[in-house]
Amino acid sequence: MENVRFEDWKKLDLRVGEIIEIEDIENSDKLLKLKVDLGTETRSVVAGLKQFYTKEELEGKRCVLFCNLEPKKLKGILSEGMILAAVNEDSSEIRIIQPDGEIELGSKIF
Repeated sequence: MENVRFEDWKKLDLRVGEIIEIEDIENSDKLLKLKVDLGTETRSVVAGLKQFYTKEELEGKRCVLFCNLEPKKLKGILSEGMILAAVNEDSSEIRIIQPDGEIELGSKIF
């Protein structure tokens, strides 16, 4: 695996968010449309979490959002970031990365 310079790491804008809305995406077994509250703004994110979480489990869950990832259309929906998650070797388990304890929405991850 290639090393990343600290200067490149500093370019990432990772922030604490809260999933406030979850919608199914038509004709997709894996993707969900999520609304993520960052405190000062709300972002739409398309995430492949449908097989790993119920809507009830996701609603209100805190997460780490990669905010300055280039927006991309998936299934016709503009995704404005990426929720960070841990995945095992065979991709049979995925778990959303969450901050430890309570911290203000929009807080920057260092």
